[in-house]
Amino acid sequence: MFFVSTGGICIAQSLKIPHDHKPSDFDKIIRLLLDTHYARAVILFASDEDIRGILNASKRADQVGHFLWIGSDSWGAKNSPIHQLEDAAVGAVTILPKRATISGFDAYFTSRTLENNRRNVWFAEYWEENFNCKLMSSSKKDESSRKCTGQERIGIDSKYEQEGKVQFVIDAVYAMAHALHNMQRDLCPENSGICPEMDLAGGKKLLKYIRSVSFNGSAGTSVTFNRNGDAPGRYDLFQYQWNNITGPGYRVIGQWTETLQLNIEDMQWPRGEQEIPSSVCSLPCKSGERKKVVKGMPCCWHCEPCDGYQYQYDEFTCKLCSYNMRPNTNRTACQPIPIIKLEWHSPWAVIPVFLAMLGIIATIFVMATFIRYNDTPIVRASGRELSYVLLTGIFLCYIITFLMIAKPDVGVCSFRRIFLGLGMCISYAALLTKTNRIYRIFEQGKKSVTAPRLISPTSQLAVTSSLISVQLLGVLIWFGVDPPNIIIDYDEQKTINPDLARGVLKCDITDLQIICSLGYSILLMVTCTVYAIKTRGVPENFNEAKPIGFTMYTTCIVWLAFIPIFFGTAQSAEKLYIQTTTLTISMNLSASVALGMLYMPKVYVIIFHPELNVQKRKRSFKAVVTAATMSSRLSHKVSDRPNGEAKTELCENVDANSPAAKKKYVSYNDVEI
Repeated sequence: MFFVSTGGICIAQSLKIPHDHKPSDFDKIIRLLLDTHYARAVILFASDEDIRGILNASKRADQVGHFLWIGSDSWGAKNSPIHQLEDAAVGAVTILPKRATISGFDAYFTSRTLENNRRNVWFAEYWEENFNCKLMSSSKKDESSRKCTGQERIGIDSKYEQEGKVQFVIDAVYAMAHALHNMQRDLCPENSGICPEMDLAGGKKLLKYIRSVSFNGSAGTSVTFNRNGDAPGRYDLFQYQWNNITGPGYRVIGQWTETLQLNIEDMQWPRGEQEIPSSVCSLPCKSGERKKVVKGMPCCWHCEPCDGYQYQYDEFTCKLCSYNMRPNTNRTACQPIPIIKLEWHSPWAVIPVFLAMLGIIATIFVMATFIRYNDTPIVRASGRELSYVLLTGIFLCYIITFLMIAKPDVGVCSFRRIFLGLGMCISYAALLTKTNRIYRIFEQGKKSVTAPRLISPTSQLAVTSSLISVQLLGVLIWFGVDPPNIIIDYDEQKTINPDLARGVLKCDITDLQIICSLGYSILLMVTCTVYAIKTRGVPENFNEAKPIGFTMYTTCIVWLAFIPIFFGTAQSAEKLYIQTTTLTISMNLSASVALGMLYMPKVYVIIFHPELNVQKRKRSFKAVVTAATMSSRLSHKVSDRPNGEAKTELCENVDANSPAAKKKYVSYNDVEI
């Protein structure tokens, strides 16, 4: 198996015909040839018998017309290899060396008889075969054969046709004679015949003289040899064709005399094909496929597609596209991966934005109502300063939705870092301050009538501001360590199918950084929940302890649901959408819970029942102490009584006219503490 680079000819298979062959051997050869199904041209260097065996095997395999036979000069223009196999041989191209009939040889050879050609030891055997007779008892002919008379004449008593190679035999003899003559002239110029120098010359020197001869041969053509010792090739090209008028036969279609001269229009192909048939070991690979050459067969290959993010670099190589590229449709080059972001019209964005807009409208409405009725008892009793702080935090929780969906740039990323945890921090810092104040007041009331420290509005604002400043300090440190920036994440949506790959434009904020930013707010939320639990026994008409408690319980449930969803989708292709939507909805729900439970009942009373928004009586801290004592006694009774009995017993055991009753059983509606 080899590749002829100059002619572009490649040998896909090289098969040997066994010397002692059987029909099954030829069938096996045909099966092997069919392994390279697209290689249809088969060159035969075989005897007449072997050629017949191959043609017969092709008929048995029902492959007549599939193979394009090319016969060597052993096939030539002979009919014997294709007798009764003409249909299998149609289209076969054969060659014969150009030859001329030597007229003098015919006269000489036909005059040869057993008497005048005794010097040729093979002539007697030829005589028996030619005339089908027997000369002597030692002859190999059958006993039934007639005896030769010796009077038979070549060309008269038998068919005679000059052998086509006679010209070359004559020229070969003359080439040797010219070489010996030139050698003798050079080595023995003064002698005639062979001299001692010629005896010692050796075969290599004689070969040199043979390759140097140049003369006109018996057919009048020049006889020379090239550097490899080959004579110039001169061939006639034949094709076995089937003609409805003249029948089957060989037709000259061209010749080779230093160059090929081929009459394509005179050629005929099997199966009635009009175009020149192709014969290749492997079909060309498609775009985006590389050739994997079969070892030892340079013209045979398997086509392997460039898969994944590979593209066809050259005929034999696939290469991986760079991290921000993907192969084009036919995988011949790379193209940029499309960049995406969360769009405003996406369903993942529409729901959070809708909730945020409703929340913002509600927050503005509540804030406007509180400002309008700023001096009414309900507004004052709720702690105006912290109420406005809490409403500001709720408003920022809604605003963060728009920052999370907006197209990322350095400005948007900066605001995301600032407001991501700030809204929640402000909200829960205010709520924590409120619940802590209530807790300290009632704990202090159990011990003494002295008011605890830091319960004034100014002190409460200072405490809340200090809690918020921790969040702002953390954000400032974050800005200093890792300045805000935008990135294109090509790994988040790098799917197995490159056509679905997308680069995600987003802020340079990791999932861990998001949780850390929210972590402080979650800590405030948990602490606030603990205080809400501790103050659950406070009389319900006294302050906001119970609504705050319900708010914190609901908020904890929201964020407990948020964490597994947020981290559970970290490997999802929809991570950008799911996490952003989950985060914004969680913040919207947290803000809505606080707004609904803490403010909507008050707004309802202010607007629809203004008759209840009146100050009944201003209570002193002494009243708080009394309430704390009553609450303590109530809590002990509750543990021993069914629900609803404790308050009844307390009322039954106290005389309404006694001083103790006047001191302890007091209405605490709208008390500002």
